[in-house]
Amino acid sequence: MARPTPISGFPEWLPHERMIEQHILDTIRNTFELHGFAPVETRAVEPLDQLLRKGETDKEIYVLRRLQAEEDDSEESVGLGLHFDLTVPFARYVLENAGKLQFPLRRYQIQKVWRGERPQEGRFREFYQADIDVIGKDRLPFHYEVEMPLVVADALARLPIPPIRIQANNRKIAEGFYRGLGIEDVTGVLRAVDKLDKIGPEQVHTLLVEQIGCTDEQARACLALARISAEDGSFADRVHELGAKDELLDEGLEELTRVVEAAREHAPGLLVADLRIARGLDYYTGTVYETQLRGHESLGSICSGGRYDNLASTEDETYPGVGISIGVTRLVSRLLGQNLLTVSRKVPTCVLVALPNEEARADCYRIAAALRHRGIAAEVAPEAVKYGKQIRFAERRGIPYVWFPQGESGGQEVRDIRSGEQRPADPDTWTPPAEDLYPLVTATGQ
Repeated sequence: MARPTPISGFPEWLPHERMIEQHILDTIRNTFELHGFAPVETRAVEPLDQLLRKGETDKEIYVLRRLQAEEDDSEESVGLGLHFDLTVPFARYVLENAGKLQFPLRRYQIQKVWRGERPQEGRFREFYQADIDVIGKDRLPFHYEVEMPLVVADALARLPIPPIRIQANNRKIAEGFYRGLGIEDVTGVLRAVDKLDKIGPEQVHTLLVEQIGCTDEQARACLALARISAEDGSFADRVHELGAKDELLDEGLEELTRVVEAAREHAPGLLVADLRIARGLDYYTGTVYETQLRGHESLGSICSGGRYDNLASTEDETYPGVGISIGVTRLVSRLLGQNLLTVSRKVPTCVLVALPNEEARADCYRIAAALRHRGIAAEVAPEAVKYGKQIRFAERRGIPYVWFPQGESGGQEVRDIRSGEQRPADPDTWTPPAEDLYPLVTATGQ
C-alpha cells in the first residue's frame, strides 16, 4: 500500500498534541459547568432547509448522501447536511424539546462541526467548537449579554495561553446607523463591513458603492463608523458626531455601553467596543462578540457569538438567546504550530511496572491494577528485557516512575528515574507527588 496523502483541513494531532487539546477541552468544559451550564449534544446532521435559513452558508455546507442511495429514499429527498456551527442545531433542539426544558436554559455544547471552506492557517473543514448559550422563553433579560464574555474570559484565563481581548459591537448600532443614513440594504452593508479584515477598507468601499448601491458619502460614513473603538462608553459620543439619527441606533448604543462598562468593572482591559465587528450570519440581533489572542491578531477571532432573538421561533412562541463559541481547533493549531504549549510527558502513564520475566507478568498486572484502582495511571513493560532497557523505554516516553516487583531489598520498590531515588513501596498505599499524577500542560519555558 502506498503512503497515504493527508487531506487538508482535517487535522490529526500526534498523541501528545491530542493530550494538549484534551486538556483545553476539559478546562473549558469544567469552567462552563462551574458557571452552571448544562451539557447538550445534538446530531451531526440537519435538514438543508434548516441549515440554509440564516446567513451566507450555502457554499460551506457538506451534503450527506449514501453512495448507493435509492431515488425514493426519504432522507435523500429531504436533503441532509453536516452542521456548520452549533447554534442552528441548538435552536432546532430547543423547539423540539421545549416542553421538557426549564427556561432560561444555560447550555454548553462541545462538538465537531464541518465547513467546506478553503483550508488555511486557523481555518479547517473539520474542527471542534465549544459553545455556551442562555436561551429564554418569550424574553431574555439583557444582563446575559453582559455575562457571556465574562464566562468565556474565565475559561480562557484558566489555560496557559496568551491573554485575550474581546471586541464587542451591537447589531442595532449598525442597522440603526445605516437606516439613519437612508440605506435600504442593511444586510448587504453588514456583510460587506464584515469583510474589512479580509479585503481592506478600499475594497469594502467599492463593494458598498457598486454592489450595495450606497452613495460615496454613505460608504464613507459606514467606514467611519467601523473605525470607532474605545474601552469605555466614549464611543457613543463619536457615533453621534457622525450625524445619523435613529431610535434603533440609540437603543444599540445604550446596550453596548452597558456591556462595556460592566466589563470594565469586572475585568478591566478585557473588552473593547469595536464598531467594525459585524458577524456575517443574519441571525444576530443585538450584542456581537469576537475575541483575539493578544500578540496573535493575525489568527483572527478564536471566539465569537452574539444575541439572537428569532432563530428559535414558531408562530406562537419565541426563544431568544445569546451565546459565544470558542474555536478550539483554531486555538490549538496556533498554540501547537508556534510551540507555545508543552506537556510534561507524551503518555498519561505515571508508572511503568518492570517485568523481570514472562512468568511474572500476571503478578505485574496485579500491581498495575492496584495502582490504577487508586487513580494512578500504570502499564506493564512490553518485554522482559534487562531493567536498563526497560528504564530507557520509560525515559523515552516521559514516564517518571518505574516499579520493580522485586527490588534490591527483596520487596517491591519504586524508582523516580529523573533523580534516581529508589525506595520500598506498596501499590496499595504509595502515591506520587500531585504534579506527577497527571501530565501537566504548561506554556513553553515555564
